[in-house]
Amino acid sequence: MTTSRHADPLGAAATAPTTADPTSRPEGRPGSPSGALDTVVLTGITAKGYHGVFDHERRDGQPFAVDIVLHLDLQPAGVSDDLARTAHYGELAELVHGIIEGEPFDLIEALAETIATAVLGSFPVAAVDVTVHKPKAPIEVPFGDVAVTLRRSRP
Repeated sequence: MTTSRHADPLGAAATAPTTADPTSRPEGRPGSPSGALDTVVLTGITAKGYHGVFDHERRDGQPFAVDIVLHLDLQPAGVSDDLARTAHYGELAELVHGIIEGEPFDLIEALAETIATAVLGSFPVAAVDVTVHKPKAPIEVPFGDVAVTLRRSRP
């Protein structure tokens, strides 16, 4: 890597990179649990589910939406252009959709935990963030959304 010298506004010299070393990894990546991983984000996976503590929620169902953030190293897929070296987000969407429509849970926390466990067991990720939205929750005052977000990592 080459560097150039430039003065800061206070007159002190600073060193800044002028070319990127293609083999170097950035010091950190925003949103990553370790700061050293890339992310794949899939938002708005929507399905009708029967989750909730009230009889009418279990009987009638309601819409749920899930957002997923996968934390993994995308460089092998980016360099090779090989789908097998990343997480297939079409398969991820199908997995999450099936869990939303599947076994009912009392709490959206349990739904989120189940999704996170399934993702960690099915995809080559170091960690996953799961947000479950329940926009039609039985709350007696006007509101926009209720959601839980959790992050689970491999041990």
